[in-house]
Amino acid sequence: MSEQTFLVLTALADEPRHGYGVVQRVQELSDGRVRLRVGTLYGVLDRLVADGWAEPDREEIHQGRLRRYYRLTGAGETALAEQTRRLAANVDAASAVLRARGHWPRSAEVRA
Repeated sequence: MSEQTFLVLTALADEPRHGYGVVQRVQELSDGRVRLRVGTLYGVLDRLVADGWAEPDREEIHQGRLRRYYRLTGAGETALAEQTRRLAANVDAASAVLRARGHWPRSAEVRA
């Protein structure tokens, strides 16, 4: 799963969002590291819908423009949870190796 896909799923996990709302939330979640372009965002959303991980929630008109909201499905939540577990296991493994070589702080220091 790409970082963009992971972050879009995470952005949809707490509430339905429209495209620009997803872009903003991804930027917040990544502390500004990831800035989704419109083409990338809608490519990811199209794949998530095709895979059954997200679905359209509703549409509304805002300042004369259509906003389509998307929400996470149960399958999307499961995929996000599984990927989160995999990433956490990878972080734990890499951190242990780096700590053993004296190149990484203890877990409490990383999260602080």
